[in-house]
Amino acid sequence: MNSSGPAEQGLRLIPFRGLRYVPERVGSLAAVTSPPYDVVVRPDGLHHLESADPHNIVRLILPQAETAAARHRQAAETLDRWLAEGVIAPDPEPALYVYEQRGETVLQRGLIGALALSPAGEGIVLPHEDVMDDVVADRAELMRTTRAHLEPLLLTYRGDDGPTGAGAVVERTTRRPPLLATTTEDGFRHRLWAVTDPAERDEVGADLSRRQALIADGHHRWATYLRLQREHSAPGPWDHGLVLLVDTARYPLQVRAIHRLLRGLPVPRALAALGDGLFRVREVAGPLPEALGALAKAAARSNAFLLAGDGRFHLVDRPDPELLARTIRADRPAAWRTLDATVLHSALLDDVWRIPDDPAHIGYIHDAAAAVEQAERLGATAVLMHPVREEVVRDLARQGVTMPRKSTSFGPKPATGLVMRSLTTD
Repeated sequence: MNSSGPAEQGLRLIPFRGLRYVPERVGSLAAVTSPPYDVVVRPDGLHHLESADPHNIVRLILPQAETAAARHRQAAETLDRWLAEGVIAPDPEPALYVYEQRGETVLQRGLIGALALSPAGEGIVLPHEDVMDDVVADRAELMRTTRAHLEPLLLTYRGDDGPTGAGAVVERTTRRPPLLATTTEDGFRHRLWAVTDPAERDEVGADLSRRQALIADGHHRWATYLRLQREHSAPGPWDHGLVLLVDTARYPLQVRAIHRLLRGLPVPRALAALGDGLFRVREVAGPLPEALGALAKAAARSNAFLLAGDGRFHLVDRPDPELLARTIRADRPAAWRTLDATVLHSALLDDVWRIPDDPAHIGYIHDAAAAVEQAERLGATAVLMHPVREEVVRDLARQGVTMPRKSTSFGPKPATGLVMRSLTTD
């Protein structure tokens, strides 16, 4: 499906009664927000957010208890208590929400709503990464127990710059006073508006019905939405999922890499396994920004990775063609076979280092400095990656080809905690 097509085949975004923090009942809106659950660097980041405000949203998205069942039950009890105490309250009427994030050099605007779910085969919402079943199972149980969507996925679509349509509604709305405005500690300013006018919502709907979306961030939560929909045969709130839709023709996203932490592999052992010409290995100068610059230059010519964890930086590039021919699947497009993430997982993790693909052995960290720090502290290896271009991601998704999990990090990501969706009050 192209970015336009028959109306019945496109995106369907419906309004809902957003759950939002009551500003008078919390220290500040900034203090109760969090990055998405999989971006929080635990344990330091988790403790920092928990101490920022006793009502920080991290207590719902990453509850702490001895067992999974206890964690999910705790999140549900906490949400129910906050609703009863008036810390969080539903908006009086259903709305679509315009959301703006503004940084020093970044402006992003989009629409938050409840999106009709559709499997990948229908070509309406395109995933581009594989998911881990254990993560989907955990998120599903959290959503079942809380009966809520606590954080929106980030989806992108390509609109047109016309005087009407979803993009025009977004721009008109941002000229009005917002429902809320706050600045988080990363310097980003956030504003939120409600779109309740039926004519404007119809204008949005007519435009989006011709569009196709790419999942930029939130593959596990989208897979969770689909799993829970299958569990509920009768039509209802489980047929829609909370999303933020961004028109990247107006607001291009930034694409960053997600780095790997190999917990049981010290750097000397990782380097020793690369002998016999499997890769070229060179030590490069720091500090980290300079080393990442060397990685970017090398990645323009071949697959390249930066290993860290022993106080130095090791550039690994120019893989042996025979190694690639032996370990990379030949039944995939060339763009997939040459991805750094493909080479990392198929050639290095599976074949050279023989590291099991599970959370006990591989951590996924969005921040390069945090990955290096954890590797040095644990005596492990951080594998720093170079980002993939957005057009490569979109082209593979349109071919129905998914990338290795955690191949990309699109951003800026929506702050968690500004608007949530109850599955009982829509």
